[in-house]
Amino acid sequence: MKNRKLWTLLLAVLTMIMFTFAGCGGAADGDSAGSAAALENGTYIVDFTTDSNMFHTSDAYEANKALLTVNDGEMTVHVSLQSKKIVNLYAGLAEDAAKDGAELIDPTVDTVTYADGYTQEVYWFDIPVPALDEEFDVALIGRHGNWYDHKVVVSNPVPGTELPIAGAENNEGGDAANAEPVPADLPDEEYSVNIAMDGGTGKASITSPAKYVVKDGQGTLTVEWSSENYDYMIVDGEKYLPVNAEGNSVFEIPVTTPDQAFTVIADTTAMSQPHEIEYTLTLTLAK
Repeated sequence: MKNRKLWTLLLAVLTMIMFTFAGCGGAADGDSAGSAAALENGTYIVDFTTDSNMFHTSDAYEANKALLTVNDGEMTVHVSLQSKKIVNLYAGLAEDAAKDGAELIDPTVDTVTYADGYTQEVYWFDIPVPALDEEFDVALIGRHGNWYDHKVVVSNPVPGTELPIAGAENNEGGDAANAEPVPADLPDEEYSVNIAMDGGTGKASITSPAKYVVKDGQGTLTVEWSSENYDYMIVDGEKYLPVNAEGNSVFEIPVTTPDQAFTVIADTTAMSQPHEIEYTLTLTLAK
């Protein structure tokens, strides 16, 4: 009799555990479907983040931005990558992508335009999104024919149809509007100057204030970029190489008209191909 009661109690406990786990699974599925149902049909600007800096959106647009399309609860993210080096994607794991009959995601070729007018052909991919704000698997294959697993998150949807171009914000270099321009006849000495910069994609900046040295009437400006990817600068037709071997790129360039805005060219290797970018610098005395 006691054994029968014990078995009855044990079966009751097991039944409760099974219903509990079944309920949890149903709630999770509902949450995933709900993330799409919460959005009306339309197009949204979203954050597209991955687990690797080798798999990211084009630098022509603001960092990690992509377009999400919602249609009757189905979500697809339209992603512009940095180049054509990734040739296929797969919604799932690499081991499944390599199997015969796997439905691979093919790219489309598009042209992106940077803030400075530079254009580049890149690959765009349409990736199905199972849920917002949750990691999901995307495998990729490059030109060498190897599949790699990655994790992707799509989040922060905002209604919109055009991706924001990188470069809306430029380096202000301090309160340049109220600062004193650098006189052209400064006596020989070391000075501290603000640098205001216009041009480029807006991703890079220059350290400001910066060192400005006048010797024998000639001014020399120390330019330290926020990136290590600048390999030379051109000023008045002359090429200048970095003065450092490690860290962010640092240059010492001549300035013949410190009281006026002047143009420089800097070559960056951060893109898929080296690219010369034109900048306009304005100097003011730092207080």
